[in-house]
Amino acid sequence: MTTSSRPHLFGLLAGLFLAAGLAFSSLIMARTWVHLHESQLIDVTGSARKNVRSDLVIWRARFAVEADTLLAANDRLKADLAKVERFLRAKNAENFELLPVQIREITTRAKNDDEETVTRRIGYQLTQAVEVRSTDVEATPRLSREAAQLLEQDVALVAESTQFLYTKAGQAKVEMMAEATKDARSRAEQIATQGNRGVKELRSARMGIIQINPLYSTATSWEGNNDATSLEKTITATVSATFSLK
Repeated sequence: MTTSSRPHLFGLLAGLFLAAGLAFSSLIMARTWVHLHESQLIDVTGSARKNVRSDLVIWRARFAVEADTLLAANDRLKADLAKVERFLRAKNAENFELLPVQIREITTRAKNDDEETVTRRIGYQLTQAVEVRSTDVEATPRLSREAAQLLEQDVALVAESTQFLYTKAGQAKVEMMAEATKDARSRAEQIATQGNRGVKELRSARMGIIQINPLYSTATSWEGNNDATSLEKTITATVSATFSLK
């Protein structure tokens, strides 16, 4: 290599180092800007809980009759239904609905004259279901026990289910979203103060799935729980919120 070419080589290397340094500096500045930009927001989750008392109860029961003929079974069903209706009205459960009657053939298997096994109809069974809806969430469930009084009249009214519902869940959802958002802001402020920052304003908020559970239960599910087994319930709501920092 000649002496005259060395300055040119040094100049070329210096230019390359300078370009690399500028590129690196630009990268550092860009990453720093992104970091600062991202740190202007904080994502938190807030929650709110509310204990409520069911305001509607749905009580379901059924009774069945059997007879040799369909006409006889229907007559007996009407007679027993009158007894059930009197019982319900006596218990102030006047808001009831009769569900469609289910009809089932009663059969038996026997040998015919040719010694072949055949199925024969020997009668009919009619089942009547009744549904009571009431705001008296204390007295209505007692019908399950008091229905035994009908046995004295040869009517077996069997309780099937009792559901406790809270009909104001929609209204509670709106109120609890505001409470959960306040909780989210409080959490954001606690976190921000650790870095000598402050919370400026709410940028976005997304409501989570409402969970309605038996009292004090914290069970969760992706589709949301909607308990109907307990009189007292706990409603839990969550909000995912994003706040800007100052």
